[in-house]
Amino acid sequence: MKIVFATNNANKVKEIQALMPDTIQLVSLSDIGCHEDIPETANTIEGNAIQKANYITEKYGYDCFADDTGLEVDALHGEPGVDSAHYAGPQRNAADNMDKLLKNLEDQSHRKAQFKTVIALNLKGKQHLFTGIAKGKITAKKTGEKGFGYDPIFQPEGFSETFAELTLEQKGQISHRGKATKQLIDFLHYDQ
Repeated sequence: MKIVFATNNANKVKEIQALMPDTIQLVSLSDIGCHEDIPETANTIEGNAIQKANYITEKYGYDCFADDTGLEVDALHGEPGVDSAHYAGPQRNAADNMDKLLKNLEDQSHRKAQFKTVIALNLKGKQHLFTGIAKGKITAKKTGEKGFGYDPIFQPEGFSETFAELTLEQKGQISHRGKATKQLIDFLHYDQ
């Protein structure tokens, strides 16, 4: 089975393709001739995932799935949340985003946080949503070279390492995106 993954983020494609069985092949946006930035103007993570999936289905006619992810920090009342990618500004710079978050948490001892991923699947004229959550905490400093985004400052529950210190396989087993993707894979297998 081939299915379009509505993202321009090469890191996400790599992470999700690593979780997919050989029977499911991801088709990129460039493969279908989509080179524009897909709007992400909803005020929720679910809304952005739905918006991106609907954009591809309506404009290009493909069954597809799209995801959106946010980091929700308790002490900051859920920030950065839906604004995670551009928390420090429109430049969407991961280092800037982490620096701003660490600064905002400087005097906080309560550092609980969670990553939330929602995948919206448009398949055979119906839409299905899958949600994955990874609970953990924000570390005091950046650690690790792997991963992307906020991975160097997010320590998942039950681990002494950050996401950026884990292998792609380890992260895929416990991450928000990994959990949502497993639900998607199970659904696609069942639906065939």
